[in-house]
Amino acid sequence: MDFEADGRFGNKRVHNRLGPAPGAASSSSSTKVCIHWRAGRCNRFPCPFLHSELPEAATTKRPNQRDGPGGHVWRNPNSGGGGRGGGGFNKWGRGPGGTDGGVRHKVPDRPCKFFLAGDCTYGEKCRYPHTYCMSNSITLLTPLQGHEKVVTGIALPTGSDKLYSGSKDGTVRLWDCQTGQCAGVLPVGGEVGCMISEGPWLFVGIPDAVKVWNMQTQAEMNLTGPTGQVYALAIGNELLFAATQDGRILAWRFSTVTNCFEPAASLTGHQLAVVSLIVGGMRLYSGSMDKTIRVWDLATLQCIQTLSDHTNVVMSLLCWDQFLLSCSLDQTIKVWAATESGNLEVTYTHKEENGALALTGMPDAQSKPVLVCSLNDNTVRLYDLPS
Repeated sequence: MDFEADGRFGNKRVHNRLGPAPGAASSSSSTKVCIHWRAGRCNRFPCPFLHSELPEAATTKRPNQRDGPGGHVWRNPNSGGGGRGGGGFNKWGRGPGGTDGGVRHKVPDRPCKFFLAGDCTYGEKCRYPHTYCMSNSITLLTPLQGHEKVVTGIALPTGSDKLYSGSKDGTVRLWDCQTGQCAGVLPVGGEVGCMISEGPWLFVGIPDAVKVWNMQTQAEMNLTGPTGQVYALAIGNELLFAATQDGRILAWRFSTVTNCFEPAASLTGHQLAVVSLIVGGMRLYSGSMDKTIRVWDLATLQCIQTLSDHTNVVMSLLCWDQFLLSCSLDQTIKVWAATESGNLEVTYTHKEENGALALTGMPDAQSKPVLVCSLNDNTVRLYDLPS
């Protein structure tokens, strides 16, 4: 399935009339809540069912949205050594409805509007879910407008209530996660080529340097060494990796003695600029304009395999479970798996009419894996992953 990247979706008509229609038959239907109203799509007027919740006494406490027994726990596709070097889980979805007197009450199919605004006073007692993700589809929450050129990186540091975005306009913007408003602008002195976060750290790749901020201590550093634009960043085995325009991959290690990032290694082998990096397990994978993917051992920092199946720039890489996924301007998305010898080989190739620019992944509402890919025709497509 696919949709246009501008995020325009169909709107839902919702009638907010309370109670049954005047003159409606006095039956059991007049004491029931309209299931279509709960789902936010009732178009009957008048409707014979209630367009309001039953009194509080007739409902039971909804399980905690964050850690209730009925919530879905969705694994980050990059966990266990993804491009952000992190791991861990995001708890999304909704818990089951409670029961009272044999009547089952469905949890409303829309999030609490006060929670979305950041000022719900009911907390766990709120009858509406406190979650951003409620649907099987992807819908636009709000556009964040302010950058004057293409946005090249987005990050949300741990413990921060600010979303960070970097652009080729030479700035990093801070966005308030509750209001969606711009909370600040940081000039970085050059086009932002990439951006990632790890813990409280924010890393921004610019020409000839990597800018580093600690969002908790406000410490700021400037890592020199790259030649040309830094196109990609990744973290693995306590190392920060930067993919540079001259084909090198530079590595830094944080020193607790000096409280700074110190140069650790320079990985050479690519013939042209490195534009994508991802960490999976104890491997670093790099995609380049030289049309190859290189596999690096994080323990030795040596190249252990070169993959040459793409015929154009390898734009993006994704580690998901035991698979490596890659996309290229050669109009293909490839799935790689390890053979008995330990080397990676292509097990599946998907062809597109346009070049593929970036990959990410997420489970849907049924916990099924979905691949998300942006293409060169200004669209984003969602794919069910092959078994």
